[in-house]
Amino acid sequence: MAQDIPAWVGDTLVPVDKLEVHLKGLRHKAVSVFVMREGRTLLQRRALEKYHTPGFWANTCCTHPHWDEDPRDCALRRLDEELGLRGLDPQYRGQVEYRAEVGGGMTEHELVDIFVAEAGAGVEPAPNPAEVMDTEWLTLPELRARIADQPGMFTPWLRIYLAEHGEMILG
Repeated sequence: MAQDIPAWVGDTLVPVDKLEVHLKGLRHKAVSVFVMREGRTLLQRRALEKYHTPGFWANTCCTHPHWDEDPRDCALRRLDEELGLRGLDPQYRGQVEYRAEVGGGMTEHELVDIFVAEAGAGVEPAPNPAEVMDTEWLTLPELRARIADQPGMFTPWLRIYLAEHGEMILG
């Protein structure tokens, strides 16, 4: 399924096919969300059908906005599509840029709007199996310990977020 996402070609932001963006390593717009509950972060394990980083653990949700889609609206859309989470209030934390190889000759070079949302005690995800194969709530120390023990089980962007932007994102 082809999808065009906002990417820079030279100095111009244009819609480009998502796979082409990753194969060429073009800088593009993205959104990442961290859902928190009682001091724990909701992680997702990416479905095995994903075209890059399948089976890797990532933050709650990551995606690319549609052309002219507001980043917060994008965050809300993907929380629902990936995890069946509705009624959350994602708060903007800032913007980060990173570049990382993600396998298969693909590169993520993203300008990412980061959001954090607080979930109530009874909120549980209902993962879409085409997107997410597992979820888990972890404290920040538990997450950091797992990444230190098995870095290859986590997406490059999650490792970068925690190593370089953890204070901004999770306090």
